Amino acid sequence: MKISNLLIQWYLSNKRNLPWRKTLDPYKIWLSEIILQQTRVDQGTAYYHKFTENFPTVFDLANATEEEVLKLWQGLGYYSRARNLHFSAKYIVNNLNGEFPSTYSEIIKLKGVGDYTASAIASICFNEATAVVDGNVYRVLARYFGISTAINSTKGIKEFKNIAQELIVAEQPGTFNQAIMEYGARVCKPQNPICDTCELNNSCVAFGKNEIQNLPFKEKKIKIKKRYFNYIVFKMPNKITVIEKRISGIWQNMYQFPLIETSKEIDIEELLSNKKFDELFQQKKINVKLFNNDLIVHKLSHQHIYTKFWVVEVDNCELDTIKWSEIGKYPVPKLVDNFLSEYKFN
Repeated sequence: MKISNLLIQWYLSNKRNLPWRKTLDPYKIWLSEIILQQTRVDQGTAYYHKFTENFPTVFDLANATEEEVLKLWQGLGYYSRARNLHFSAKYIVNNLNGEFPSTYSEIIKLKGVGDYTASAIASICFNEATAVVDGNVYRVLARYFGISTAINSTKGIKEFKNIAQELIVAEQPGTFNQAIMEYGARVCKPQNPICDTCELNNSCVAFGKNEIQNLPFKEKKIKIKKRYFNYIVFKMPNKITVIEKRISGIWQNMYQFPLIETSKEIDIEELLSNKKFDELFQQKKINVKLFNNDLIVHKLSHQHIYTKFWVVEVDNCELDTIKWSEIGKYPVPKLVDNFLSEYKFN
């Protein structure tokens, strides 16, 4: 039996009961696909429910403020996904009269939508025979056909897309796409794949040649950047503090404590002599303590952020202040949210 039919047959008997599989609404499929980028299914499911409850239609999402969207997204990371989602929702409402585009060539024009997401929506919602290629698909195809071309190379991206396109079942493209992704997620897993009972093991090249752990192949290109953040947590009488809106970077338009970024880790003496720190407090009487005497390492895909939270007791300041109890209303990076869950402002 052809690999495509085997995968579909397996999928129809074994697919998980996931909420976005109960609808063909392109808005909700789009939501699920954007949420599930860089996110595990169990974590993504909770966010999918939150978004569909708070923004049941594309009109609701478009009418929300960016802060509301970012607050709901808080904890998922890769916040450009949320900003692009919101931007595209407004575009659909304002430029397309609320009608979700119905072809791959139109869907891919939406901000934040690439080949994979456009293929998923077009095939699942509009029965267009365009193949998806994500990490799961790369893995199944590389192992089954014994392909050693790097999946993150220009050649590899084109090669795997062509193979997936050849395999897609034109009569049920959405089912096939979901089947091969599900198979990669649950059987042909990155670690400890279930090869012994795999439907494809009789003809899997990697299984036959004992190459499972070597495929798919990925070129190492990412250079991790180290950054050093020093958050200044104002602690003033009546539980008053200071937060600011970040104007650029991965956490753009989210809120944080005043930030001093340095080229290396610094101690309290270096902090006190820092020009920006001096500008914040202008010779006021202060008491400075490092939270938990701790350096926190926050790891992102392209950068590691070495962070210290400096709690500064001061009677007053010239900056805009906020009650500590109100910070929870604002979208903040996970790094700051973790601090807020641990620190007791007494």
